[in-house]
Amino acid sequence: MRSRGPSLLGRAALFAAALSIGGIALAQGVAAPAITAPSYALVDFVSGQTIAAGDAEQRREPASLTKLMTAYLVFSALRDKTISGSQMVTVSPAAWRAEGSRMFIDPRKVVTVDELLRGLIVQSGNDAAIALAELVAGSEGAFAAKMNAEAARLGLPNTHFTNATGLSEREQYTTALDMARLAAAVIRDFPEYYPLYSLRDYRYNNITQPNRNRLLWIDPYVDGMKTGHTDAAGWCLIASAKRGDRRLVAVVLGAASDATRTTEAQKLLNYGFVAFDTVQLYAPGKPVATLRVWKGETADVAAGFGTDQYLTLPKGKADKLSVAMVATEPLIAPVTKGQSLGTVKVSLEGKPVAEYPLVALADVGPANIFRRAWDTVRLWLK
Repeated sequence: MRSRGPSLLGRAALFAAALSIGGIALAQGVAAPAITAPSYALVDFVSGQTIAAGDAEQRREPASLTKLMTAYLVFSALRDKTISGSQMVTVSPAAWRAEGSRMFIDPRKVVTVDELLRGLIVQSGNDAAIALAELVAGSEGAFAAKMNAEAARLGLPNTHFTNATGLSEREQYTTALDMARLAAAVIRDFPEYYPLYSLRDYRYNNITQPNRNRLLWIDPYVDGMKTGHTDAAGWCLIASAKRGDRRLVAVVLGAASDATRTTEAQKLLNYGFVAFDTVQLYAPGKPVATLRVWKGETADVAAGFGTDQYLTLPKGKADKLSVAMVATEPLIAPVTKGQSLGTVKVSLEGKPVAEYPLVALADVGPANIFRRAWDTVRLWLK
């Protein structure tokens, strides 16, 4: 591997500088807020970067934040058409007798999946969670196994579920960072269902219950996502807000009160929007470098990225970025489109901040026997 390219460095830095501020004039050097909670995280949805964190990998009980995964699996079942929103569900004794928050389903009448989803998301109904778990997996225990399999697939290394509700159990735990990742997965994978998280209230069985996420009334940019509370977990909140093209996800675990989780999540969101920008460094399929190919039908190949590459950084710092490319050399044909060709390393004021995989943007087949022989000699001499 070899470092390459002042031209690449200059082009990326200029590109970042051009996109960084977006015309918003805000003060630089905004201090990170002091957060009154034992564990918290603030994550940029687009770049996936953590902007602020405090003991964010400390394992804690998730309380009703668990219902994000419950909903994720129900959304998956709806997309796979193994269940339908209009499907009628018979309420089991286990669901009817659920402890804690409830949507008050009645064992004497059926309820639709759509109604259960609103009871789960808006009213945080434990009875709705159990009814949906039984529908999707046959039992709450089998559903918990599905939850853990999905947590592993989504890359949540410090999360384990034992039930669909979030009621306290010894082996049920998560972290602020894992919850931020799960929230982002729900928003990303199921945009058609995400608006349910912005509903301020829901009425079922002649009982209207408000969404416990106070930020839906306080901050016009907040459009989700979930609250939770048990004596063991404390007061928890995941809040997501979108301003312009940016979306942030704030997670507060173990706050001392409902009011505290609300104010601390609001502080995190404000800090992220005021003090940081998210810029697009590279677009997919656009060449950023040309690399020499040996023994190929063509002498070089365009290199770039398979997906959008975004970076979150302090406002006004885009012109401080530097970029270096570390490319695989010698590169010998055949080369396949999408093949890894190295990495692009981004630094801010001399400190590494990101690393992106560089890939081939086209196929390069092997040359004829004469050119391959000639390149073999040239490589040997080189």
